[in-house]
Amino acid sequence: MERQLGSTSKRTGTALLAADVHRLLRAKIITLEIKPGTRLVEDDISREIGVGRTPVREALLRLEGEGLVSRQRRGWIIEATDPANARFIFEARISVESYATRVAAERGNAKMIKRLHDLVARMDDLDTISRAELNRLDRNFHETIVAMAGNPIFVEMHERTQFHYWNLRLPVFFNKEQTLRANEQHKAILSALEASDADRAERLAREHIETTYTIVSQALDGF
Repeated sequence: MERQLGSTSKRTGTALLAADVHRLLRAKIITLEIKPGTRLVEDDISREIGVGRTPVREALLRLEGEGLVSRQRRGWIIEATDPANARFIFEARISVESYATRVAAERGNAKMIKRLHDLVARMDDLDTISRAELNRLDRNFHETIVAMAGNPIFVEMHERTQFHYWNLRLPVFFNKEQTLRANEQHKAILSALEASDADRAERLAREHIETTYTIVSQALDGF
């Protein structure tokens, strides 16, 4: 196994249940802590987190059903997302994220609104932050809005779409003009959230994701 999964405290008796192993592995895959191309070996996982092979196998089978891992001759592997699936990824993002943004506007959350202002301000500082930091801030912006909706199922679904988006095999680079436009769209979405304007928030979130898809699809054209 290429990376350590990290330690958890061992339990007595039945040790970790398959659901616990699934939750641990899924979190590390979704956040890209375990990178695409990493081979997962059942014996390694069992040894590292102190569980038997049965719950590990059940957890991996569940992850396979979710499309996060695939079975190989000598174990399991986390595969990069096929660029051919970009349209499906963005359809899912639009469906989940635009409606979650609507709900977030309806429910409101002053603490999260302040966090969004902080993120937008930091993303505006293009001359002093790296591309990796900008990507992290962008991801946090969208995650914060979905969390603001207060629906844990939205959060889970959004994690899946974000995993597939950031896991595309072919990197897509946004130029400065495109990045500035994205930042302006972020500000418009934030303004709608702050005004509790659900219709506008949903529409702007949809337009933002559609704009991103246009850029990505042009970059992947002919791939």
